[in-house]
Amino acid sequence: MELSGIHHLTAISADIQQNHRFYTQTLGMRLVKRTVNQDDVSAYHLFYADAKGSPGTDLTSFDWPIPRERRGTRSIVRTCLRVKGSEALTWWSRRFDERRVQHGEIFERDGRLTLLFEDPEGQRLALVDDGGQGDPPAPWDSSPVPREWQVRGLGPIVISVPTLNPTDVLLTGVFNMRQVRDCPHPNNPATQVHVFEMSGGGPHAELHVAVQPDLPVVQQGAGGVHHVAFRSVDADYDAWADRLNEFGIPNSGKVNRYWFRSLYVREPNGVLFEIATDGPGFSVDEDPSTLGEHLVLPPFLEPHRAQIIGNLKPID
Repeated sequence: MELSGIHHLTAISADIQQNHRFYTQTLGMRLVKRTVNQDDVSAYHLFYADAKGSPGTDLTSFDWPIPRERRGTRSIVRTCLRVKGSEALTWWSRRFDERRVQHGEIFERDGRLTLLFEDPEGQRLALVDDGGQGDPPAPWDSSPVPREWQVRGLGPIVISVPTLNPTDVLLTGVFNMRQVRDCPHPNNPATQVHVFEMSGGGPHAELHVAVQPDLPVVQQGAGGVHHVAFRSVDADYDAWADRLNEFGIPNSGKVNRYWFRSLYVREPNGVLFEIATDGPGFSVDEDPSTLGEHLVLPPFLEPHRAQIIGNLKPID
């Protein structure tokens, strides 16, 4: 039983209108699900992805008007997005210059060409050349970004912890990941980043763990990341729930998010992980041609639609 890669990543935004503009107009991703946080229905939960909302392509945002994140360890510190080829990275570097997006120079990290950048709220992101690995992309024809340069999906996710061993035990002993290599941290070559691999590996199936005991503890806020989810085939969901309980791992228990099913685990250093199923997917309640155009709610929230909509602000 294996996790097959990154499923989605959820960040925090204090300016959801700006967030929506950046991810759809600058990054050219499709808004595939316009809904609310199921545990806090006063807040939007927006899902940006490829044309189909395929598992492994979702970068999502909670709409919480809170102060900016105070960066530190015990947190998710970099979200990588996959593109194909050095030409794509060169194109994106020019686009970021034109749109005044804060970014670095193209460089090689862990054997892959990489371009670091930040969104308007300071969320740390990167584009990486995936060499064509990962599931075939579903380009979005209405994107402002040409098909050949579009984001193909999520790449490695980087977390920071003060000590490796307890996190390593969970990743390898419970989640069945493999520690396959180390690489230097892009901002501090003296810091080692340990690469953990899921399933057959590749940039779409890696978690990078930076050990940084000298950093302060993160104070979560806007521009930070709430959690990362790992992919499970639907048939393994019950077995993962049983496995967590058999190992005595504190967890959320089974949570049905309607578009996928989830299990939440806070690893020993405090980073929130999720195991999420590939199905049933975002087309279960919307026509694929109109994904994200209207506010949709899971069935258990539908009776409260009028009240929920009344507390939300327009985002378009």
